[in-house]
Amino acid sequence: MTGGRDELVELLRCAGLEVMGEWRTEEVLPPRAAWRPIGAGGTAPAVRVGGDRPDLVAELNAQWHRFASGSGILRGDGVFLIDVAGRWTGCLPRRWTRVRLTGRWDLAGVLGERSGHPGFVTVSMDGDTLLGMTCEGDEVWLTAIDHVRQRQETAAQAAARETPQERAAAWASLLQGPEPSERLREAWAHGLALNPRTPDELCARLLGRSHFLLWRRLPTAVIEAAMIHPDWKVRQLLAEAQPNITPEQWTRLILNEEGSGRRWMLTMIAADRRAELTDAAYQQLAADASPRVRAETAHLSGLPVAVLTALAADAEPSVRTEACHRAWPHLGTQARRNLLDDPCGKVRTEALLRHHQEHPMTQSVFDTAELKDRAVRTCLLDRGLAERLARHSDRALRSSLAGNPHLDPDLVRTLAQDPDDAVRSAVATRSDLTEEQRAGIRIDFDPDGRYHPLNWVTALHEDPDAMRRLAASSHPLVRRSVARARHLPPDVVGLLAHDEDRVVQLFLAESCEDAPADMLLRVWQWWTGSLTTPDRPRGHPHFPRRGLLRHAGDPNPRMRQLALDDPESTAELVELLSRDGNEEVRHRAARDSRLTPASAVRLLDDPHERVRRAAAGHPRLPARVLVRLLRDTDTAETAARHPTLPVPVMEQLLQWLQSPAGATPGR
Repeated sequence: MTGGRDELVELLRCAGLEVMGEWRTEEVLPPRAAWRPIGAGGTAPAVRVGGDRPDLVAELNAQWHRFASGSGILRGDGVFLIDVAGRWTGCLPRRWTRVRLTGRWDLAGVLGERSGHPGFVTVSMDGDTLLGMTCEGDEVWLTAIDHVRQRQETAAQAAARETPQERAAAWASLLQGPEPSERLREAWAHGLALNPRTPDELCARLLGRSHFLLWRRLPTAVIEAAMIHPDWKVRQLLAEAQPNITPEQWTRLILNEEGSGRRWMLTMIAADRRAELTDAAYQQLAADASPRVRAETAHLSGLPVAVLTALAADAEPSVRTEACHRAWPHLGTQARRNLLDDPCGKVRTEALLRHHQEHPMTQSVFDTAELKDRAVRTCLLDRGLAERLARHSDRALRSSLAGNPHLDPDLVRTLAQDPDDAVRSAVATRSDLTEEQRAGIRIDFDPDGRYHPLNWVTALHEDPDAMRRLAASSHPLVRRSVARARHLPPDVVGLLAHDEDRVVQLFLAESCEDAPADMLLRVWQWWTGSLTTPDRPRGHPHFPRRGLLRHAGDPNPRMRQLALDDPESTAELVELLSRDGNEEVRHRAARDSRLTPASAVRLLDDPHERVRRAAAGHPRLPARVLVRLLRDTDTAETAARHPTLPVPVMEQLLQWLQSPAGATPGR
């Protein structure tokens, strides 16, 4: 991206243009919409200049300057917007570039395929005047368009008027144009795969065409088809992404693979996803000819104890290594002794780490075995060893020791006074501290850092008394971990809802079903949603719905858009907010089903991409507009996801997808 940007900037400089500031989304119609009426787009040119003129470049520059000066493109400080046709359009996001003429400028001679063959469009800073220069046959056309916004309104009103006959004719015209490119077909496939209204029988035909299909919850028939699909990548992605695979299907998916490498890969994916298999599958995988498969089997969820202990005695050292940790609690004395005396060093290491959860580890064992950090963090240490480690010069070792659950209280107090902040911070999140002790530890907590909930706090989520005690903790991470509980006592909710750490309030909004409405509204003002909980806080069941009309004129756009959620809001308010000066408010209006078809069409040319994308999914879009969107590679995927796309049209698109290049479906 940066390289393409630099190349474009250099081109503009060669044309005698000074680039003004950084790239941004300008509050005018987007470049693609500006190009639509230029040249062959249907608008009559203001000037036609023959391509054989000896003074062609000078004449074109003079004509452009005359129109730019007269139309208001060159006004005030001389700054205007420009977009250049050519190879840059494929490697850069389509954004306007702010420029200004220098003393030696030459647009017609530089901004095109070659000198005298220009291709660019310029726009006034208010977005109401366009001036484009294009090559059409043997001529160069200069096209000027004024009153752009008024023309957009008129065009949107005209496009929105559609009779049933016109709608049918529009759908019939969809595939009458040129053969769709491979990129366009790919966009259709992705859109249909993401369209929740695509019928099951069509979904099965999309297998191998779009990876998005396998991320949605699929019916049994489509999963079965994917399991036997000839493309290995389809079967692999099915295992990685599909949320609706049964234990019996997992079993067949893995065991039907002939290659051990693929069985290993699928077994590893199943283990990572904590998927459960059938008892017969566990037995078969534990006896697989491949040591890698057997080793990965040790990590599967739901593994029977008998299978797990058998893997701990496997003939292959790598299998014993992987099985040792989980199998240890289920092993008898002799089996444990065998692992401690194993000829393989890696097996002995895993066995020692488990053995010394119950038996103190001496300095001699610590020094001779390859344990170090893992032992410091988890093992029961001999008192002398623990004392030496607490005063060790390596702060990483001290930091690991600070989280050791077996540490004596006096050594915990020693580490709580450690000169290194990382060591003290590790001590401060221990589960065996009182809140008074925790408050006495000096830490440097970064409120903007990324932290995981404390496991020991999460384990206490069902204990009301523990939640009360921990909700009053001085440590923000403890309180944040409490806020992740699904349900909390009312007094705890009330305390956390006014926590000085706003991330505590955020986590309460995201995770706790008891979060109060007033707090949810506060969080909404600054939080737009995360990947894991994109609908919170607005999607929370306690989020207010009534009484929101009072925010229609709020200066905060986050609050202004909420007025549309009020049951008493009107279609007129939707129309009003679809013209709001803030793109987030327009985005909300574009997703409202009450928006008129004309306004939905108008918002397809909004300056901001997410508003355009929302408008492209509006259920009241006319068919003729959807057809145009489906034929455009930039909008085809969104259009193929449209909720009103007729099933026969989906069928037509699939026929194109399944036809070889150069062939026409049905012929």
